[in-house]
Amino acid sequence: MATATMLFSCYSTPAARSPLLRTSSPSSSSLGFATSQLAGLSLGLSADATPTPTPTPAAAARLHPIVARRVCPFTNKKTNRANNVSFSNHKTKKQQFVNLQYKKLWWEAGKRFVKLRLSTKALKTIEKHGLDAVAKKAGIDLNKK
Repeated sequence: MATATMLFSCYSTPAARSPLLRTSSPSSSSLGFATSQLAGLSLGLSADATPTPTPTPAAAARLHPIVARRVCPFTNKKTNRANNVSFSNHKTKKQQFVNLQYKKLWWEAGKRFVKLRLSTKALKTIEKHGLDAVAKKAGIDLNKK
């Protein structure tokens, strides 16, 4: 009975109950967890624990840069999802992107050049109908460009 009391008494100390705390008591060193590699770390939640900070919008913008979408503003053409089909008829997904080009076009009403990112189909349409007509139909304000 005395040995059972001694066993329970060594587990009653806080250092003996938690193997993560480094102690210098002889009872914990005899159990073999006085040299824990996790000494000094608190893994549980406590009342004085502070929550992890969330990134600010400015920090989030630095992590993920803003990328222009692959959409033509004049014709509203977008990326198409399709399949690559091999000889064995094995299908894998692929994307067919719009042929977007940066182009400086002369805007007659504004008497200046306008730099636009548009598809080659929109470029042919502008050559046929004119920049003002195509921009008006698409609802694009060329004053901002």
